[in-house]
Amino acid sequence: MASAPSRRDPPLKSTADIEMVTVSEKEAAVVHQYEAPEETSSSSYCFNADAERRLLWKLDSRILPASMFIYLLCYVDRFNIGNARILNNDTGHSLVQTLQLTDRQYRIALLVFFTAYAVFETPSNYMLKKYKPSRWLAFLMLMWGIITMTVAATRNYGTLVALRFLLGVFEAGLFPGIVYCLTFWYKPNERALRIALIVGCATLGGAFGGALAYGVGHLDGVRGLEAWRWLFLIEGAPSCLCALPVLFFFPDYPESAPWLTPAERALATGRIRGVASLGHAALTWADARATLADGRLYAHYALATAFSVGFASLSQFTPTIVQGLGYAGLAAQLFTVPPYAVGFAVCVAVAWAADRCEMRGLGTALAFSVCAVAFLVEAVLPPDASAARYGVLCVALSFAFAISAPSLSWLTANLRSTGAATLAVPLDISISTIGQIVGTFIYKSSEAPAFPTGHYTNAGCMFAGALLSLGLRALYVRRNRALGPGEPKWRL
Repeated sequence: MASAPSRRDPPLKSTADIEMVTVSEKEAAVVHQYEAPEETSSSSYCFNADAERRLLWKLDSRILPASMFIYLLCYVDRFNIGNARILNNDTGHSLVQTLQLTDRQYRIALLVFFTAYAVFETPSNYMLKKYKPSRWLAFLMLMWGIITMTVAATRNYGTLVALRFLLGVFEAGLFPGIVYCLTFWYKPNERALRIALIVGCATLGGAFGGALAYGVGHLDGVRGLEAWRWLFLIEGAPSCLCALPVLFFFPDYPESAPWLTPAERALATGRIRGVASLGHAALTWADARATLADGRLYAHYALATAFSVGFASLSQFTPTIVQGLGYAGLAAQLFTVPPYAVGFAVCVAVAWAADRCEMRGLGTALAFSVCAVAFLVEAVLPPDASAARYGVLCVALSFAFAISAPSLSWLTANLRSTGAATLAVPLDISISTIGQIVGTFIYKSSEAPAFPTGHYTNAGCMFAGALLSLGLRALYVRRNRALGPGEPKWRL
């Protein structure tokens, strides 16, 4: 891996036009003031802006499409059970009707997924670090794809619960792993928009899943299989097929990327030194203890938990909510598409603004607040106001999904060691599973179409998240005021 040259070293010349200069400690603080590095030393890097822009384009073209597509497949395989629950229920052939599941049994099948998800997220990030991202993510994809397809053969409640648990085991490592990988390649102020594009694929996955379920619904009875079985077969197969390309082509670390020139590798590692994780750095017990003892991180985890209530409940029950508004049969699947399509645009816009204005805390608080108001309005609207309720649902879902990107970017921007990034990111998502478990139980079929328990619970969690975001931002502002000259600032 390239290191910073001294004054006696010959200049590094390449097509990347990298400029490396030595500056004084005072000058180094000025050079990196915007990036707020972990430390300022007598040696610092300055880069040609055009070279860095070209490198970013190359990184984005390689990392983002792959990450977005993988997460889309993961989301579709995870939450297609919500579509299967009501698919062809007007003919008696839905998942719940075929397996003769009670409402309680269905919710337990959802619960065991999140239980496994919470337990295996942090160990999975360790395995990703140990075996390289490309190998570990490919293995996870293959396994969750096989399990998704196997659900199509389910004949009873017990088998469904066992398979949902295994699905949680293998899907647990994907999202925290991808976010962790981004810290190897991007500076803090470059992450929110990219996380949003990846998270936004959850909304695209929701839209795609609803549209696909509508089409697959017409396969009901083909070759003697209910349509929901075809849904699991069709949606699980791409994950299996794409595991091999991920194994060979997904980027690991900038220090060893064969698709970068030596000069580009030097630029990729040099520009994040001191402000982000390096792929070769290892997790130590000292880093782990410091991360676990850092109280401010638990405020970030609480934000993720509050956000996850709305994210999980809408991901699993949007088809049920839409059906409660009077859209029956396959039409209920089709009407789940617009809320998710709008959600993608809102998710990307909020993240772009948060990164652009360096206001991740306020962006998170704003998304929480709009979402809270939308859920509150949804709760107080008359049950027969179907059009208004559907419109407000689009707003609530859009901003529920939009919270994740600025919130996660805010967390990763304030992690100052590889150890903290290795542990804190999966812990954030793992602890947030508490919110996802809560979200599993708040939308009750017996309360359709108003669903007051679900909407009021979500509204309360979102208001709490908004207040906590503002409080955490105030903490960082107070800490920044106490810093001395040249000390790295906390990101707001």
